[in-house]
Amino acid sequence: MLHLILAVVLIFQTAFAEKLYVVERERGSLAVIQDDKLVKEIKDLGNLNHSIVKTSGDYSYCIARNGYFSKIDNRTDKVIKKIKPGKSGIGFNFVKNYIAIAHYDPKKVTVLTKDLEIKKVIDTGSRNVGIKPYKNLLVFSLMDKDQIWVLDADKDFEVVHKVKDAGKMPFDALIHKNRYIVGFFKERGVGILDLDNFSYKKAVFRSDSKQEVVFKIPHFGTWGIFDNKALIPAVGEKRAYVVDIEKMNVIKHINLPGLPVFISVSPNKDIAVVNFSGDKDHLLSVIDLKKLQVIKTFPAGKRVMHMRFSKDGKKLYLSSYFDNSLKVYDTKSWKLIKEITVPTPSGIFIVR
Repeated sequence: MLHLILAVVLIFQTAFAEKLYVVERERGSLAVIQDDKLVKEIKDLGNLNHSIVKTSGDYSYCIARNGYFSKIDNRTDKVIKKIKPGKSGIGFNFVKNYIAIAHYDPKKVTVLTKDLEIKKVIDTGSRNVGIKPYKNLLVFSLMDKDQIWVLDADKDFEVVHKVKDAGKMPFDALIHKNRYIVGFFKERGVGILDLDNFSYKKAVFRSDSKQEVVFKIPHFGTWGIFDNKALIPAVGEKRAYVVDIEKMNVIKHINLPGLPVFISVSPNKDIAVVNFSGDKDHLLSVIDLKKLQVIKTFPAGKRVMHMRFSKDGKKLYLSSYFDNSLKVYDTKSWKLIKEITVPTPSGIFIVR
């Protein structure tokens, strides 16, 4: 009986162990990390600079910067299909039972089935960015036309709404509740599209004194979102801004030891971690989200590229590019509990 119980426990742990895919940036591969060990590599995926991996059920999908798009079986860690729908893929998202890819080149959006068959190609005449789903809608921005398009997946991806003159050169976006929030490369502030009624407005961030606060908005993937707030890494400043994204007010700024890159928020929204560029790229700072202040800064690795909390928030996975390692930290003590050799690691993605 004891043997049976132990076997069941082992099966349960194995079935629910956290699995990671870690981008090997210079090798065009994904390292497969399971039980805090490198168990396999998934090779020949294309140029994985700024690549993205997303998971749906038993499958993960990986987009390469040079246009390759791969479907991976998470159970076997094998590529089961690889296509090249464009020359330069910038991002993708799931909407209903489909996958939508935003391209720089060609100037189109491609809709695929989850078996990577082409469902539809939408010609936009622009580089396309900020592709996001909302219910049955697919929303994206046209970087070269200053527009936002909304397509309906239930109507064969028909364009059901366009925002013209949305702002000068949209370059990234996020979904917050029912709002599509887009940032601009050549204009202050953001655009906000209500996806329930298609009303659109622009907003600049203001302080409590109602004065406009000017800072360049980086890619939204670098933001840390918690409650109705965002921690925004400043560009060219050693600080992070705390913003109420409902009111578009800057609540305060947090001084940092270096120029921030990514801010990652823990699953229970009590802490966030920040990495840095330049001569501080070996440091990691921990921010208390209740006190809104830095509570710890420590050297975490040579060129910290990316961070990802475990699903339970008890561990932080961190890729150290020049150490060629994935480091695992305990988020209570901040002690290094594991170091796994991974060549030139960058993006970290949890697939189970």
